[in-house]
Amino acid sequence: MITREGSAHWEGGLKDGEGRVSTQSGALTDQPYGFRNRFEDAPGTNPEELIGAAHAACFSMALSMMLEQAGITGTVVDTRSAISMDKDGDGFTITRAHLTTTIRGDGDRAQIEELAQKAKDGCPVSKLLNAEVTMDATVG
Repeated sequence: MITREGSAHWEGGLKDGEGRVSTQSGALTDQPYGFRNRFEDAPGTNPEELIGAAHAACFSMALSMMLEQAGITGTVVDTRSAISMDKDGDGFTITRAHLTTTIRGDGDRAQIEELAQKAKDGCPVSKLLNAEVTMDATVG
């Protein structure tokens, strides 16, 4: 099993609080996030755009593997994942992830489109969006 970690630190209330997010690899280190980054246009990141980036990256890698296995060369994949969040009762719910991708490769167009559909359904982050979520909590 491969395990990678991301971490977050938060101080304060929802609207006046501030957080920092980091990744195990160090690609992100203490990047700011907060209410204004998530619901307004303040600089910094937010969970939804991080999920979108992870989804786009995962899909692109999965598709490139499938194209390679199919003998398609000269592959270039550019992908965006738009993560939509809607009001749900007293909170919010992520309701949709929409991939937009541009694919170039030396191969049959119909085959490339078919493989893109398979990558959309099969990439691990697409699967995660419907996964069981578990937790260990320590209150101290």
